Amino acid sequence: MEQRVSYRVYYEDTDSLGVVYYANYFKFMERGRSEFLSGRGKSIADWNAEGFLIVVHSVQANFKKAAVLGDLVDVVTTFTVPSVYRGRFSQRIERAGELLVEGTVDVVCLNRDQNLVEFPAGLRALAG
Repeated sequence: MEQRVSYRVYYEDTDSLGVVYYANYFKFMERGRSEFLSGRGKSIADWNAEGFLIVVHSVQANFKKAAVLGDLVDVVTTFTVPSVYRGRFSQRIERAGELLVEGTVDVVCLNRDQNLVEFPAGLRALAG
């Protein structure tokens, strides 16, 4: 199941060349992951309150084209669970259907003591 959310590119998102600074794409992706979870009933804060800390384990991104000031970009997110210990968000950032950035973010789940735990059934059920 795919989640799509749109964001406007603001001046603060750009660098001296007038394009989105590469690290800021990761902020857009983070927002997309948060919206993915919230849109399915529980926010990150809700999962944290239940004792499940969802943290980034690794990130991979390919930058195809740049977004610029004023663009409206879509963050498209899907989620899979390759193992009971790892979730994978596959994400694209698009402008009017044109691929700008594609990335994979692997997350793990920690308990309150910050020890690795299996993803709870409710999170695994979100995998498409």
